[in-house]
Order: sequence, then structure tokens, then C-alpha cells
Amino acid sequence: MNSDSFEFLRELVETGGPSGYEQAVQAIYRRRAESFGAEVRADVMGNAIAAVNPQGSPRVMLAGHADEIGFLVRYIDEDGYVYFGPVGGWDVEVVVGQRVTVHTANGPVPGMIGKRAIHLLDEEERKKKSELRALWIDIGVTSREDAEKAVAIGDPITMRQPLERLLGDLAAAKSFDNRMAVWVCAETLRLIQGKGFAAAVYSVSTVQEEIGLRGAKTASFGINPEVGLAIDVCHASDYPDEDKRRIGEVRVGAGPVISRGANINPRVFELLMRAAKEEQIPVQVQAAPAGTGTDANAMQLNQAGMATGLVSVALRYMHTPCEILSLADLENAARLCAGFISRVTPEMEWLP
Repeated sequence: MNSDSFEFLRELVETGGPSGYEQAVQAIYRRRAESFGAEVRADVMGNAIAAVNPQGSPRVMLAGHADEIGFLVRYIDEDGYVYFGPVGGWDVEVVVGQRVTVHTANGPVPGMIGKRAIHLLDEEERKKKSELRALWIDIGVTSREDAEKAVAIGDPITMRQPLERLLGDLAAAKSFDNRMAVWVCAETLRLIQGKGFAAAVYSVSTVQEEIGLRGAKTASFGINPEVGLAIDVCHASDYPDEDKRRIGEVRVGAGPVISRGANINPRVFELLMRAAKEEQIPVQVQAAPAGTGTDANAMQLNQAGMATGLVSVALRYMHTPCEILSLADLENAARLCAGFISRVTPEMEWLP
């Protein structure tokens, strides 16, 4: 990955933006998409829609969601401690003791998630799992009055963790789920820039996926594509204690993952596999017996239906501040999407 693309990825994953508060992330995506010649607009939900060759046929939609899981300020007590509610699905075990950023109208406010020290817990309390409603954020003040000068009810909160390179081509970040897909949506535009292709391409950074696939639903309705690819993360099974019999064998660094099952149009799956073979892109296949829980669900069920595929990147430790993926998988996911687009023609039949 070249330095420019890596810095774009860094900016995406280090920016805070839980569901409903994706505006800063969308601004980054819009600038990047415009630099590749796309016509960019927003809809009332906050989706950022980048169109290339809009007069082409058929209409093809790419979707990667911009929101991350996070929290919202719910209550400030008389001593200035901030209590919060979850946005998306959190494992409370990974929340305790984390550094966070409260995103306020006056700029970011750092804080620490607090809990009584283990020395002060009795034996029964030590056996119990923490509850989010019992945790608090310490922003360094001593009164409600001082806290309210800094933060407000409803302010969004995200983990404060930088993008970090590991050994090999692996990297860790707080929000690869799913900023990596926003990166893929933009990188695909770069790869197809100046190339001849028949399709009208709508590359969409969607919103509010973590709370119900909401942005993909409205974007799909507005664009009304015939064909779509959702881009998301999926669970890797190459670390201790994961049961491959449950989710299949999915390895970080072994290539993007192509889903196959009820949520996936067979013709789209076949064209993805063909593109991978002809472009010499390593891929993995994962079975999806029902809905996938991704934007692909909303896309497939848009209006009278969409021929939908799902391209994923294997991720370790999903919904934690230390999500890990392979940068090579990320680049190959964009190559796969670009290869798919280049092979779509108006004459293709998408009926199963």
C-alpha cells in the first residue's frame, strides 16, 4: 500500500463517528472520491454517494458503512462523572479502563472509562461481569457545572486508539469495522479512473449500519441499482479458541472473502469468482446460510430486489479497540471490486 493510500486509511480509522454522527468521516470520503473525478452528493440520511459514468448501464452500487460502534453521553452526576449508553454491540469486558474521546461542539474532550479497582471489590463482585450502566467516564472535573461546560447530553463518544502497524502486513485500529470498506469504496474509484467500463457506478459510504442497516436501505432506494456489492469485515477463524466448524476457515492475509448463500445472487457470486481468477487475486469463500447482517441485506431487499454480492475482509477481534486485518487483503478487495465492475455489461442476466 502506497503512503498516500495508507494515510487516507489512517485518517478514516482515527476519526470518530458512531452511528448518526458520521459527518466528519463522510467529509474525508467526499474529498477522496472527488479527487478521482466522481460526482459526489449526500442524501438526507447522511450517505455520501460518489457517481462515475452515471449514464452507463447497468447501475452498480458499492456500499461500505462509515459508522463505528461507540457511545452517547446520557447523564452527568453532581461530581462531574459522565455516564453513557452504547451505540452498537459492545462486549463490556473490553470497555473497562479504555481511553475515549467525547466529540463536542467545541472540539474533542479526552476521558477515561472508570470502575472501582479490583482491590475494592468483594469476592462476589469480582465474579460478576461489569455492566455498561455502572461504568463512568472521568474527564478530569469535579462538578456537574464544570462538566457541562465541556460536554453535553447526546455528545458521541469513541475509543481513542491510533492506527498501528504490526509485523508483516498486519495493522490494528479501533474502527476497521467498517472504515476499511469506506477505503475500499474510494480505492475502487481510483482503480477504475480512466478505464473503459459500461456500468454506472455509485460508490456509497453508508451510515447507521451498526444500528440496523439504515443508510444502505435509503441509499439503495434512491439509486435503485440493478446490481450491488456490499463491502464489510467478517470474522477470522485463525486465532486460538475459534471453532472453524461454526464459521468456516477464514484466514487473515489469505485474500478477500466472497460470501455465498441466500443473501447472495448466484450470478454476482460467479462474476466475482471469475474476476478473481482472471485478475489472479487470492480469495476465500464463506457460506452465508441466511441474512449476513451487513448492508447486503438491505441492498438485496431494496424495492423489487437487487442482484447483490458481499466482499469481506477477514478481521480478528471485531468490535474491540484492537481490530486486526491484513493490508494486502484490503488492497485485493479493492482490486476485486474494480475487476467485477470492469466485467459488468448491459447484456448480462442477473436472474438466479
